[in-house]
Amino acid sequence: MPEEILNHLPHLTLAQVFDALSFYLDHQAEINEYIERNRVPDELIHPSVKAV
Repeated sequence: MPEEILNHLPHLTLAQVFDALSFYLDHQAEINEYIERNRVPDELIHPSVKAV
């Protein structure tokens, strides 16, 4: 739920959260491509910072 995002990012307004989600949905392919292109390969991530 968008409202739950505010628990983690209290400096944002609910309107800003909805704006960001709307932007993502309108540009999903482009954003996902950017994320994948800039992903750090697993072998370059130190084990102490890898997600469990």
